[in-house]
Order: sequence, then C-alpha cells, then structure tokens
Amino acid sequence: MNLLRVLVTVSGMTLLSRIAGLAREIVQAALFGATDATDAFGVAFRIPNLLRRMFAEGAFSQAFVPILGEYKARRGPAETRTLVDDTATVLCWILLGVTVAGVAAAPLLVWLLGSGLEARGPVFGEAVILTRVMFPYILFISLVAAASGVLNTWRQFAVPAFTPVLLNVSVIACAVLLTKRVEPPILSLGIGVALGGIAQLAIQIPALIRIGMLPRVRLSPARAWSNPAVRRVVRQMVPAILAVSVAQLSLVININIATRLGTGAVSWISYADRLMEFPTALLGAALATILTPSLSDARARGDDRSYGELLDWGMRLAFLLALPCALALWLIATPLTATLFQRGLFTANDVFKTQQAVSAYGVGLLGLILVKILAPGYYAQQDIRTPVKIGIGVLVATQMMNVVFVPFLQHAGLALSTSVGACANALMLYVGLKRRGAIRLQPGWMVFFAQLGAGLLVLAGVLYLANHEFDWMALAARPWRRTGVLALVVGLGALAYLGTLVATGLRLSQFMRKI
Repeated sequence: MNLLRVLVTVSGMTLLSRIAGLAREIVQAALFGATDATDAFGVAFRIPNLLRRMFAEGAFSQAFVPILGEYKARRGPAETRTLVDDTATVLCWILLGVTVAGVAAAPLLVWLLGSGLEARGPVFGEAVILTRVMFPYILFISLVAAASGVLNTWRQFAVPAFTPVLLNVSVIACAVLLTKRVEPPILSLGIGVALGGIAQLAIQIPALIRIGMLPRVRLSPARAWSNPAVRRVVRQMVPAILAVSVAQLSLVININIATRLGTGAVSWISYADRLMEFPTALLGAALATILTPSLSDARARGDDRSYGELLDWGMRLAFLLALPCALALWLIATPLTATLFQRGLFTANDVFKTQQAVSAYGVGLLGLILVKILAPGYYAQQDIRTPVKIGIGVLVATQMMNVVFVPFLQHAGLALSTSVGACANALMLYVGLKRRGAIRLQPGWMVFFAQLGAGLLVLAGVLYLANHEFDWMALAARPWRRTGVLALVVGLGALAYLGTLVATGLRLSQFMRKI
C-alpha cells in the first residue's frame, strides 16, 4: 500500500468535509452573524466537542488503536473480534452514563466554560438549552471513533475520512429549514448537530459489516470488563484522558476568557478556528490517521527502522504543505475572511476582528500539525505519560502568555498564545523522540529546507502583491468577482510555489513510501 496515495485519498475526503464545514460556517455567519446567539452556540458546541476529543478521537483512539493493532498482528481473528465487542460494550455503557449526567449538569457546564455569558441576559439560558440538545452527540461520535479505529486498522480509511461531511450537511440543512420554525432560532444548529451524530454512526455500519467487525454490544458490561485487553485499554485511557484534558483545559480557559471580552469574541475565534482547522485537518489529522496504525504495526513487528522512517516521512510532508498554508494565513487573512464570511449579518468589523485571529493562528499552524504527527510516535510505544508531562508544561506556558498577550491583542491574543504553545509542544515531542532514537532522519534535510525557502519566498511575493493590489472590502458588493479573484490568487500562488520546488530539484517520488 502506497502511503502517499492513501494520504491523497484521506485528504481528499477530509477536503470534502472541510468544504462542507466552511459552507456550514458561511451559512451560520449569514443567518446569525457574530452575535450573542452565535456566542451561545459557540460555548455550547464546545462542550460535546471537548468530551469528544477526550473520550473519542483523543484518549480512546490513542489507547485502543495500538492495542487493536497488536492483537491483529499477533493474535487470531477470534481474539481480535472479542476485543472489539468487549471494548464497544464498555465504551457504550460508560458513554450512556456520561450523556445522562451531562444533560442534567448542563447549567454547571455552561458556567464553567462561559461564565461571562451570565451578564448577557437570556444568552446563558440559550447556551444551556443548546448544550442539552447537543450533548447526546458525544455518545454517537464516540462510537464513531471506535468504528473508525477499527476501519483504519484494517486500512479502510475512506469511510472514516468522509464521515464528518454528514455532520456539516446536517447542520446546514437544519439551519436552512428550521431557523424560522424553532425558538430561539439558533436552536436549529443544535438540532443539526444531534442528527449529524446519528448519521455519522449509521454510515460506518456497512463498512464494519464488510470486514466482519461490526461490534456486538452486550446488555451486561460485567463480562466485557473481565477481558484483560479491555482493562489494558482503560488503563491506557487514564493517562490519555489526562493528556487530552490538558490541551482541552487550555481551550476551556480561553473560551471563558473570550466570553468576557464582549459580544462577538467567541464567534470571531470560532470562525478563525474554522479557517485554521482546514489545513490542520487536511494535513495533520489525515497524517495522524495514517501514521497511528502504521507506527503501531511497525512497533508490534519490532521494525524500528520503518518506525523511524515513517516519522521522518510525516515530518517532511508537514513542512512541505503546512508552511505555505501558514504563509497564506498570515498574508491574505483579510481576503480569506472577507470572501468566505462577509455577507448577511457578518459585518466589515467582524471581518477585521476575525482576520486578526486568523493571522495569529497562522503562527502555530506548523506546530499544530507536527504535534499530530509526533504524538502518535509515543502512542505507538504505548507511552502516553510523556505527552501528558509535556502538555502540562505547555498549558502553564500558554496561560502565562495569555496574561501578556490578551490585554494588548484581546481575542487575537488567545489565538497567539495557542499558536506559540503548539510550537513549543511540537519541539519538545521531537526532542523526546530524537533522544530515544525513535526518529531516523534521512539524508537531504538541508537541501530540502533550501528548496522550501526558495518556494516560500516566491509564494510570499505573490500573496503580498495580491493583498495590496485589491481592495477586498470594497469588493463586498460583487461577491462572485471577489471569490474568483481569490481563487485566481490562491491558484497562482500554488503554481508559483510548486513550480519553484520543481525548478530546484524537488520531486514527488521523494515522498513515495509503501507499507
């Protein structure tokens, strides 16, 4: 299996999801702008998202996938199937309890995440209602994560990568169809999230049936808990939850601070976060999806050479693709924000405020992507404690930076602190793996950096000229022309970057790798 071809497939599906996600944000911006209502939704949606990352895509996947890969490589199909069934049973019952508790404790959760909403009249109550409507999403998306872990281990990457599209389609449909039919209107987005979780789980079922791994959830979790492998997964999840919680705690603090910076701050950060997540998901999440089972398999076989070379391959791709994206976020933040969001209730001031956060996020884009590549290097060794220790240090440093940045940069200071913290996190993860001898850097890195430097210099010239040649705000009255101009600028920039790389001797064949 060619890893680059798999990456293109996964990134293509992820691109479709991110386009749908951008469409969702565009619809939300047009219908609701950056208001108290969108701030309430931003806080409420963060709660199931936080738990999703803690229990599903984060801690559970980090603990489950390496052990599942070990069973698939060393044990028979029967034992592997039993592990899948028992793990799904325990996970399902735990999540049912978490969901019930979350619905009951919604007011407390909203206060913890957005205490600043209390001073804004009915906004706090709207956030509580939205939280209760969306909380069951954590149950469905966690089961989706379990299914995705199984499918990725069997090298079935396409369906899990496509699944997030359904959430965005569901939210868009409900926003368009229900906004004028429910009260408060923002509730339409919450209903879309809940229905999207159901759709995401449903689409995984046929793929699991095809590989003979559809989990059988038992009525009694006691028997499943007696499986030693399940207890191993849970033991690994404890430090993994702590690791993910550290990162999410920083996000919780940042959102709480944002609720105290006035109307719109939470929304500006959320819109900027969507632009930043576009390359993060396309590159970081896609690479992590591929590397985690591949690294786990290499580790289970004792193939240290392949293990180290896989990390080198992932790092090179990160530099190759993340750096031009970061440059774009710095140099054309205003064109991107204005073209995508400036319509309906999303004003010119909202564009200005959002682009500040976009530029600040661009500082840490490479770090955010490298973390997603380097952290699986520890998880494949079933070492989750080291990333936890690093994460705690980064959390403390990030909040110390907030004390310095936020008074001067307001909401953009929160984004900048996150970016610098991500870069520090990536650097420490790399140093740790390097000291262990886990990363095997291949020859040619200095030449590679020289080629990247030339390409980035040419790209910067194209983007800088484009940003100063057009009055992007004045083009608001002609949105299709603005969209076409932005597409032309991005296309010319990409051609200039890639053309320079080819001219300096970089070839696609350098990134071909089979497993």
